Amino acid sequence: EAHFPKPHLGEPKELQSLKLQVAQENPLLISLTLPNLLGKDSIEVELIPEKKGLFLKHVEYQVTSERFKISVYRRYSDFDVFHELLLQRYAYRMVPALPPKRVLKGEREFIEGRRRGLGRFLNLVARHPFFSEDELVKTFLTFNGSDVQTKLRDAFRKMGDEFMTCRHATQAKDYLPVDIQSLFSASRELIRNIHTSFQKFRDRAERMAERSKENATDLLMLGKELGALGSDPLPVPSLDCSSNMWGDLRHSLHSLSSEFSLLADKAARKGRREEDDVVEQLNLFLDLLQSYKDLCERHEKGVLHEHQRALQKYTVMKRQMMSAAVQPKEQVEQLESRIVQQENAIQTMELRNYFSLFCAHQESQLVFTYLPITSHILGAFISSHVQGHREMGQVWASLHSKMSGLFPSSNGLQSPPLSPK
Repeated sequence: EAHFPKPHLGEPKELQSLKLQVAQENPLLISLTLPNLLGKDSIEVELIPEKKGLFLKHVEYQVTSERFKISVYRRYSDFDVFHELLLQRYAYRMVPALPPKRVLKGEREFIEGRRRGLGRFLNLVARHPFFSEDELVKTFLTFNGSDVQTKLRDAFRKMGDEFMTCRHATQAKDYLPVDIQSLFSASRELIRNIHTSFQKFRDRAERMAERSKENATDLLMLGKELGALGSDPLPVPSLDCSSNMWGDLRHSLHSLSSEFSLLADKAARKGRREEDDVVEQLNLFLDLLQSYKDLCERHEKGVLHEHQRALQKYTVMKRQMMSAAVQPKEQVEQLESRIVQQENAIQTMELRNYFSLFCAHQESQLVFTYLPITSHILGAFISSHVQGHREMGQVWASLHSKMSGLFPSSNGLQSPPLSPK
């Protein structure tokens, strides 16, 4: 009986890891889902009240990272330095913009809006697949020393920009599809359209949330007026039988004021839900899309523009070289040296241009990974209105029932018309 060697197939886990290695061979592709991104970290930014002096000199924020389980304290100037260094390090990535530094409207509203904006900025940064593991980000979220700005600058000096540290930077061209320019243009156009549409949606949702809060104020004031009317201490003069009716009616109106306070509370909650679950999430998504638009502009105005300038300079030097036959030998050698330097600069520019496209292609994938968040936002928008109308409907129904009990002679609350038909 022949004995054949038994092949060793390995463990299934080894095959699975081999499968993953094959899938990850192309570094251009990002295989992440929205839950992957949202699960990377969750950052809370809270305002620390300034107690010194009569005027608000500076605002401090408590920044809490769920991932690192730590809270640190930061001023706006710390955010500003962090943002500047992040942009220098990742010029070819989607770095979200910071909210404005100066007061644009009422101070309290502005400070609250800026707090929310800083929170969105940090959450987008902390969930970015490349930023999240960077020393700059870890330092900003965890360093508890006295001078975080110096610490951030020291960290940046050790690293430089992404082109200098990414192992795929000089081979980026090899990974790009042949139609990368048309893909870049198509992605840019589509994302621009999505941004425009969701900006309009955000504006409408913001107005609806504002109306819910205004409705709450109106209902509260209405209830207070009914309460004040019902508590009027003035005696009712004895005129006829209707005098006694007004006394009873006045007492009943006072008992209804609490129902209107409850309605006001429900309307205010609805407004806050719309602000937090809809408008704020829309702003997060819009901040992401705006950062992509900014990235596209940096690509065209930065890398491409510098490459074109370098080529123009090189052309001028070559012309000078061609007409340098009658010039002294030293000048010719200097010109030759400058041409070699410029050729090297152009080569670097070309490599950076391809790396910029490489990064832009990855960032486009990241935007599309975020797109399902729109269905979550729409769901929250609908749920908020369903819940709000249900809660307020219950109070209105209770109010209607109470009215029927208070005024049984009103025959089902059918009042005569105020004006003849």
